[in-house]
Amino acid sequence: MLSPSFVCGGMTVELIKLINALPGAVAQGLIWGIMAIGVYITYRILDVADLTVDGSIATGGAVAAVMITGGCDAGLSLLAAFLAGVLAGLATGVFHTRMGIPAILSGILTQLGLYSINLRILGNKANMAVSVNKFHLIVSSRNVRQLSFENPILILVIFVAVLIGIMYWFFGTEYGCSLRATGANPNMARAQGINTETCKVVGLMLSNGIVSLSGALLSQYQGFADVGMGRGAIVIGLAAVIIGEVVLGKLFHNFALKLLTVAIGAILYYLVIQVVLWLGLNTNDLKLLTALVVGIFLAIPHWRSRLVRTRGTRKEEGHA
Repeated sequence: MLSPSFVCGGMTVELIKLINALPGAVAQGLIWGIMAIGVYITYRILDVADLTVDGSIATGGAVAAVMITGGCDAGLSLLAAFLAGVLAGLATGVFHTRMGIPAILSGILTQLGLYSINLRILGNKANMAVSVNKFHLIVSSRNVRQLSFENPILILVIFVAVLIGIMYWFFGTEYGCSLRATGANPNMARAQGINTETCKVVGLMLSNGIVSLSGALLSQYQGFADVGMGRGAIVIGLAAVIIGEVVLGKLFHNFALKLLTVAIGAILYYLVIQVVLWLGLNTNDLKLLTALVVGIFLAIPHWRSRLVRTRGTRKEEGHA
């Protein structure tokens, strides 16, 4: 029989392990929060189901890794990764608007093609190391517990804040409002003289550019780029969007704050994952857990509306 002191000591050790893992979860949540902002643009603003992100996030990571190992500046690699993602979004947009292929199939086609392209970028290798010992990286998991300006959490918070500021400005411009109108009511947008097909293409380009940017940050943070690093990215992005909306949607109504909820949703997602892993979940079941989390949070608004309708009906019957 285990003594109480042994049990308490074991729990303390496990709790310390969890606390030590939390900074890494927050940093990963911020990186995936940037990706989720890109998903938000297509999913919520354009009302387009875009599966390109599973490929474009790996494209960003591959481009950044190759450029950094080739001697380029890490900051310049972020710009190149963004532009590579823009091209991926352009391909999806052309498939959808010029060839008449449904958006979800267009994304699948581009994602499929990007796998081979990403392999080519990586020199026909499945992965490529980007060691912080050899190269100057913007973010690295090695510094995640340091109280310094090199801590990736601080750097990523600044990244998220700047990105939200730029998106808030852009979607407040005349063209940005055209993109929002295209997603809200394409028929009315066309009646106002807006070229909705061009707006969809631009939205897809912007979205995948941001997703690819997050892939470049992710490859630097984890120290390598992998051709399969984007597998399931769309699910994580949707999880971040839905969790943020369900938890903070009623508090935040401003557009910039809505983008902030997406980033917070990604952090909450990774914190939940870390806690569940700490409780002993098999890592092979992570995809199943992600699907369940997304499904539950997607269902919450539906359950909430049904509950409100049921209460309203009961009140009417009571007054009658």
